[in-house]
Amino acid sequence: MSKSHLGHTARKRFGQNFLHDQFVINDIVDAINPQPGENLVEIGPGLAALTEPVADRAGHLTVVELDRDLVARLQQHPFLSPKLTIFCGDALKTDFRQFADAGKLRVFGNLPYNISTPLVFHLMAQLDIVSDMHFMLQKEVVERLAAEPGSKTYGRISVSVQQACRVEPVLMVPPGAFTPPPKVESAVVRLVPYDESPYPVKDRKALHQICLIAFNQRRKTIRNNLKQVMNDEQLEALGIDPGARPETLSVADFCRLADWYSTQQETHE
Repeated sequence: MSKSHLGHTARKRFGQNFLHDQFVINDIVDAINPQPGENLVEIGPGLAALTEPVADRAGHLTVVELDRDLVARLQQHPFLSPKLTIFCGDALKTDFRQFADAGKLRVFGNLPYNISTPLVFHLMAQLDIVSDMHFMLQKEVVERLAAEPGSKTYGRISVSVQQACRVEPVLMVPPGAFTPPPKVESAVVRLVPYDESPYPVKDRKALHQICLIAFNQRRKTIRNNLKQVMNDEQLEALGIDPGARPETLSVADFCRLADWYSTQQETHE
């Protein structure tokens, strides 16, 4: 198959890799399991590989697409256009609350790899309006999202996402399922925001902040990475060994650190 797919050339600057494998497409749509009346929002519909089967099952969905050429194609699509609400814009700058009038959102998409992590964080700030998310990501990003403490892949994004959502890797997708084939393996992950997190935290921003500082240099101890913020006694009072490496701390440990940190911020204001 040539680079051009149905007359549209994948654009490097948008990180476009189009899904064409029908078996994989069916598996992903089955995993999403869209139903009529649900408030579905697709990020980056591209050439509508997922959009068409989802629209068939649900009857209607909202799509957020940055590429104006693709927006024009969707607007002119004889079968699809009546089933779509099309929003032309950058998902990273989009306020998803504007789509929530019809109830909580079920968000999904084959995300361009260059924006996947920031986009997950962008949606994390709007979780009160999200019922679930299904994303195709680089396999290593899915591994990071689902990583357990003590593993090499466990880090800032593991802690932040696991505090807020149940993380379920759903299926692996080989490079050959895309045009052009990416150089990496892909995987689909399901993120389901908790009604009540098993790891309560006062302020998610403080959690993101403390994770950023704690994982700044993975090879250093938590004492070293957090020395600008707190001392050994304060760490020990929270039940944390100052000599431990950041990737050995649990999500609950980071939540205790974050709560301590936000209390400090309040007293200094």
